[in-house]
Amino acid sequence: MTTPQALPVKRWPLALILLVVLGVLALTSLPALIRLLSDWYWFSAVGFQSVFVKTLGTKLLLGFGTGLLAFGFFYANLRFSQRGVVPDPLVVNINAKTPKVDVTRLLRLLALPVSGFLAFIVGVSASSQWLVLLQYLNRTAFGVSDPAFGKDIGYYFFTLPGVAAVTAFVLSLTVLTLLMVSPLYLVRGDIVIRGRRITIEPSAERHLGALLAVLFLATAVSLFWVRLPSLLFSGSGPIHGAAYADLTARVPFIYASAVVSIIGAGLIAWGLKSHRLPRFLAVAVVLYLVTGVVGGLYPAAIQRFVVDPNELVKETPFIERHIEATRAAWNLDEVEIRTMSGEASLTLDDIRANSGTIRNIRLWDRGPLLQTFGQLQEIRTYYDFVSVDDDRYMIDGELRQVLLSPRELNSASLPSRTFINEHLTYTHGMGLTLSPVNQVTLEGLPTLFIKDLPPASSVSIGVTRPEIYYGELSNDYVFVNTRQAEFDYPSGDSSATTVYAGVGGVRVNSIFRKLLLAARLGSANVFLNKDIHNGSRVLYHRNIRERAEKALPFLRWDADPYMVVTDEGRLKWFLDAYTTGNRYPYSQPYRDGPNYLRNSVKVLIDAYDGTIDAYIAEPDDPIIQTYAKIFPNLLQPLEDMPDDLRAHIRYPDDLFRAQTELYATFHMDDPTVFYGREDQWQIPSASGTRGEGSRDPYMRHIVMKLPEEASEEFILMTPFTPRGKENLTAWLVARMDGEHYGQLVVYRFPRQSLVFGPTQIVNRIDQDTDVSRQITLWDQAGSDVIRGNLLVIPIEEALLFVQALYLRAEGGRIPELKRVIVAFENRVVMEETLERGLSRLFGGTVLAETGRVLPQLPVTTAGAAATAATVSPAMADLLRQAEDHYQRALDAQRNGDWATYGDEIEQVGSVLRRLRGLLNR
Repeated sequence: MTTPQALPVKRWPLALILLVVLGVLALTSLPALIRLLSDWYWFSAVGFQSVFVKTLGTKLLLGFGTGLLAFGFFYANLRFSQRGVVPDPLVVNINAKTPKVDVTRLLRLLALPVSGFLAFIVGVSASSQWLVLLQYLNRTAFGVSDPAFGKDIGYYFFTLPGVAAVTAFVLSLTVLTLLMVSPLYLVRGDIVIRGRRITIEPSAERHLGALLAVLFLATAVSLFWVRLPSLLFSGSGPIHGAAYADLTARVPFIYASAVVSIIGAGLIAWGLKSHRLPRFLAVAVVLYLVTGVVGGLYPAAIQRFVVDPNELVKETPFIERHIEATRAAWNLDEVEIRTMSGEASLTLDDIRANSGTIRNIRLWDRGPLLQTFGQLQEIRTYYDFVSVDDDRYMIDGELRQVLLSPRELNSASLPSRTFINEHLTYTHGMGLTLSPVNQVTLEGLPTLFIKDLPPASSVSIGVTRPEIYYGELSNDYVFVNTRQAEFDYPSGDSSATTVYAGVGGVRVNSIFRKLLLAARLGSANVFLNKDIHNGSRVLYHRNIRERAEKALPFLRWDADPYMVVTDEGRLKWFLDAYTTGNRYPYSQPYRDGPNYLRNSVKVLIDAYDGTIDAYIAEPDDPIIQTYAKIFPNLLQPLEDMPDDLRAHIRYPDDLFRAQTELYATFHMDDPTVFYGREDQWQIPSASGTRGEGSRDPYMRHIVMKLPEEASEEFILMTPFTPRGKENLTAWLVARMDGEHYGQLVVYRFPRQSLVFGPTQIVNRIDQDTDVSRQITLWDQAGSDVIRGNLLVIPIEEALLFVQALYLRAEGGRIPELKRVIVAFENRVVMEETLERGLSRLFGGTVLAETGRVLPQLPVTTAGAAATAATVSPAMADLLRQAEDHYQRALDAQRNGDWATYGDEIEQVGSVLRRLRGLLNR
């Protein structure tokens, strides 16, 4: 009987195979090549070619290098496993009508494409580690050693990720190869399993043994060089990092597992020599598993029976490490502590002495103000105010806190969304609205320093270049300098047009580039449109967050960019960037994220040109020093930033938020107190407020004079209360001006003193009859009452609380500021203005009214010559008294209190008679 012959697999011409492969590669890579070339144009336009070249070059080096290594490893092993003649090949016959197929021969032909495919996957995956390689090659020492193994902190940030990547690469290649060659040997008959006996052909045994030995050795390296140091930033017990059970029980067994892995490689070598690989492999695997199981049980037993009954004693040294590392990693060790006396007295003289603070108390919450800006200043439906930002400016020689919001173009709201309108005509936003934080018109609306289109200013801040081509809302491409008229702003019944005069964007200087851009932007209209010519420019990546991330892909970004007006009247965006890490030994992570954070870079983006300037704000940070080595001349020193822009640097919100949450715990530096959480703080919750819906209702920017300081400054502040209690225990500030930028100061009250906290003040406000009566009347009238966030205002060593009340008519969209509540200790007053509230609370005239524009009383003929410029302080005081009594009379009239109404009207008459006497002198 003859053995049936398998039909030989038909060999295709090599040239045809190569042609097909090249065609597939060309089709699949064309979109990537288009994106790559358009990115090169973009990086060249913004002057960040070094980022593009070094990033791409490193990715290609890693991708091709690891891909070639992987291909060589896979292909060599697959070819070695299929060498020689198969005495009993596996032949498959699907049915009687089809020829038989030699599976072993087919698998041999698949070795090349399978190796290439897997190598491509490995190379692409490895290219994502480009930053790990560059950081290792340009690593910088921290100058601080970890307390467990004595290694510099820089090792964990720059070297350990590379070691982990290399060991993972070797392990992955070895495991994948074993998973491929083992079935091949089974199919070829080189491995035969009969019952409990396994027979392996000698050359196959040597091959598999070598791979298994490499696997055990790579595991040993991974345990010793990766798993062991990783203990220092893993969570266990009361701390984050290696604790007592880890260092006394887990570490020895990690060493033991590494040694067992090496022994396992030796056992495999002995098994090869004695031709009993399966038996010795089984012994090696059992040894490793037993060591791993015991290595898991023993630390757990030590924790349960040794540590838990004596946890404080055993863990005290490690708690100290945890506190010290966390404070260093988050800059909490540099917080300056100032202790208050606890004597919370506040007098009229104190209020007057802090007039700069009083004049900058923020009466407008961002939420209501954003709604009001939208209704009053959007002008057209296609304009949007995305956010409101705090800042400070010198206005007419005085430091003033302001709220500003850029007026951006929302192309989704255009009345006609055509290609021409969206990408050629309506290309940019226009100007901003700027308002002081504390001034209100008679109608309860914000006073606007900068408003309208084109932007008009009533103060010393001017906007000369109001166009906003790059912003928070800009997320689509536009073409400028086309033959199509570019809309600038609405002007009456017509529209003003403009011609772009900036240097932003990529020039459309050839048919080829126009075709490439059409493919990149996904629109044939780009190529077909006749208005776009060689002198046109295309602006893309216009969203400032996306733009910054693309230009500086190695940084992490703060969530709150903000706009500033330069002395020249240009609009610039500020973005705060961070260097981060999650490998700082013993440091506490923030919300399962990084355990090291520095605001190392300040980025400026011009709203008109889109130019990007990056400045190093933390020159001592080892991570930013490493990035400066990787990308030389990319990051500028902060001293090179223009002075008018440096005056607007802010301490970033996200960093301060993380530091306050951590400092609530890590202000405790005594391990015993820390372990028991005896002095745990918390940030007050937003009880009784609906102003901004903020997750940080009491984290506020304030212009104020800090205790023991000579003048007002711009700060970011958060109060603390003891855990589970409502009284205030401390408040933390981040200073932002001049040489004090970045300084953190905590003001602590003595434990024996009782200082009311925000929740207690909110409860007192709710219990005040005047406040509750007024809110009830408004509610009955169908109006929507919006209670602003409660402001905590430190003055000297006391705290003043201020809350604004906004009223929105039923069905209306414009919140109006109607009342201001002022509270100090157990006293609560509500008035139309902050100044009146302070006057009632402390008696006497506090300062000239700035919170509301007052109506002018009629003046007799004898006093007609007395103008605003010649009104004496006595006259101004009488005018304020008259309006106070008049307002109280109106309130009494609304409440039906006619006795009080009569008394107040009589007081109005008395004050007016005194005023007439002064005017007739």
